[in-house]
This record gives sequence, structure tokens and C-alpha cells, in this order.
Amino acid sequence: MPRAFLFVLDSFGVGGAPDATTYGDEGANTLGHIAEFCAAGAGDREGLRAGPLQLPNMSALGLLHLAKAASGRFPAGMPVPEKIYATYGSANEVSRGKDTPSGHWEIAGTPVTFDWGYFPTEGDAFSPDFLDSLCRAADVPGILGNCHASGTDIIARFGEEHIRTGKPICYTSTDSVFQVAAHETHFGLDRLMTFCAIARALLDPMNIGRVIARPFVGERAASFERTGNRRDFSVPPPEPTLLDRLVKEGRNVHAVGKIGDIFAHQGVSRVIKANGNQALMDATLDAMDTAEDGDLVFTNFVDFDMVYGHRRDVPGYAAALEAFDARLPEVGGKLKPGDLVILTADHGCDPTWRGTDHTRERVPIIAYGPGLRPRDIGIRSTYADIGETIARHLRIPTGQHGRSFL
Repeated sequence: MPRAFLFVLDSFGVGGAPDATTYGDEGANTLGHIAEFCAAGAGDREGLRAGPLQLPNMSALGLLHLAKAASGRFPAGMPVPEKIYATYGSANEVSRGKDTPSGHWEIAGTPVTFDWGYFPTEGDAFSPDFLDSLCRAADVPGILGNCHASGTDIIARFGEEHIRTGKPICYTSTDSVFQVAAHETHFGLDRLMTFCAIARALLDPMNIGRVIARPFVGERAASFERTGNRRDFSVPPPEPTLLDRLVKEGRNVHAVGKIGDIFAHQGVSRVIKANGNQALMDATLDAMDTAEDGDLVFTNFVDFDMVYGHRRDVPGYAAALEAFDARLPEVGGKLKPGDLVILTADHGCDPTWRGTDHTRERVPIIAYGPGLRPRDIGIRSTYADIGETIARHLRIPTGQHGRSFL
């Protein structure tokens, strides 16, 4: 029986979303702008990388061709291969919003057809009634922040006061999210998780997608650093996803990185945590060794989004892409006859774009494995085609929202 390996390069959009204007993102193109900046020398950083963006393995798997179809042009400065060795295309998102749960759930065959709840963009982000209930239930003297903010900036701004007062730092973004930063030792990691669980319950009636625990360490603003103990408290998907269907059929779903959190741990057989893209790749390769016939290994490579996209770090994003690309031969070396690998993304986060938030974009689809015929599958109407392709490949009943491209 075949196996499947689904890798989400978090935020690696390829531009061209037909509804980008609705989200204020017309012209956003994560891959295209990174390549453009690198070709112009604006992606250089001493000791990290220099020159045009180099992704030879993904290029040979159709990345540049699908990018041209998605956004109208080849990425600047990147050599275009004469031969493609994979099935390739892109996909439009039909879910409302441009956040992590919407993208991942749609990839897994369950688009989001409802509107998420969001916090105000002007003035205080959180209402006095909600904060009063939260602080009383969690037994904290109050909160800091109460605004839209970048996670690293707000820790630098309020971290020292947080240590002195014991007040957790609460903030949001344009996504449907309530984020809580707290010191791992001064506040306590377990206490942070309890605080977030209480917030999750209070926010359910508001339809807020995620509560995210953002622990950090350090004693001064200059030394504060977020740790790998992040946890997302997500609402469950609105209906069974590909993951649920696989488990129902007796298959194993190996959730690497934050996949388990994104799906509220529904349809997950095994949770594998790792911190950073390189560690996530190591964990994924190990999971490929243990995955049995009929299993799915599902990995989110979070650094592209969390470390580089939101921080608008073009050289860092480019270097991370090049490092990921360099390890793809290791993935190929683990494949058995019948295996299928799909590379995709959940949204964009163009590091050249205004602000610090996600961008509405098409996402790449690259599918390959022993015996899979290379071809162009065009622009798919929904991310759900990815999940239904995996369902068909693993020989389980397909869902109603997408269509396999096999």
C-alpha cells in the first residue's frame, strides 16, 4: 500500500490570488519578490547568503513554471530548467481569511465557509468584560499590551514589566488570533498554558480561531528570545478532514511540528515536536523511516512564516528556502515504490509587503514520487484538491470539496 508525505512550507505563496484585492494584497508575491530582491542584491547578508535565489531541486520539480502560471512571470534571476520531473501547479484558496487554520483545513479537504471573529484594529484590542473574566479566572493582576503587535516587538517592549508585575502580554494581529507572551520561568510554562486554555474557552463564543502561547526566556529586552514551546489552542475543524478520514480507515497520521495544534489534535495518531526548520526536517526524515503502508506524514515548516515572513526578513527567508531545497534529495532517498510527496503552502507572507501580516496568494503544488508522471495540472480552484489527491492515493473515500489531480 502506498504512503504519502505532505509538507507545508508555511507562507510560501506564489502570488496571483484572484481575490487578493479584497484582502488589500493585490500584487503580493512571496516567491516572486524574494527572487526579485535577491537578483537585485537586496537579499544579501554577510555570513548568510548572497546573489540570486538558488532553488535547483524545487525548480527541477516545476516551481518556476508553476510560479509563472500563477503570477504571470518567471521569478527573477533563477535559471529555468529545460525538463521538469514532477507534477506541478498552483491553487486558489476559497476559505475566508488568510490564516493558518483556514489554509491547513482547506488543504486537508475542509474549506472554511464561515467568517472568523476578529479584534478591533483601533484602540484597545480586547474588551474590558473579556479581560476582567480572563484575569479573574486565571488569577492574574491584569495584562499588558492589549493591541495589534509583532510578537518580537511586543516582548521587547513589555517583557521587563511583565517580569516585574506578573502580568501576561496579550496581543493580536489581523488574523483571528489571541496571543499570549509570558516568561517560561518567571511566569511559568504550565501557568501560561493554563492561562491560554482559559482564554480559549472564553473566546469560543467570539469564534476566534486560535489562542497562541508564546513563551520566552531572557532577563532584559536585548536578550529576550522566544522558545520552541509554543502551543496553538485552535478550534476544531467544522467537519471531518482528511486526517479524520484516514484515522477512521485505520491509518496513522504522523503530525510533525504544529500540525497537531492546528487540527485541535483531531485525526492525529502521533505528535512529533521539533523547533526550527532543520530540526523539523530531521524529524520528518525519521518519521519517513517509521511510517507504515497507508500512512500520512504531515509536516509544517513554520520558520518561513514565523521567523522570516512576519519579520519581513528577505535574506533570512531566502536562506531558509535554499536550506530546505538542499535537503530534498534526502527526502527522495527515503521513498519507496508507490510513495507520494506533495509540497505546498497555506497562504503567503510576502517579506517585502507592507505591515507584518499574511498575504493572500496562490500556493504551489509540487507532487512527485516513484512512477508518478510529470505534468502540468494548472491552477486548481481550491486547496482541497491536495487533500483529495492524497485520499485517492491512499485509497480511502474522497470528500466533497475537492478533486484529485492524479
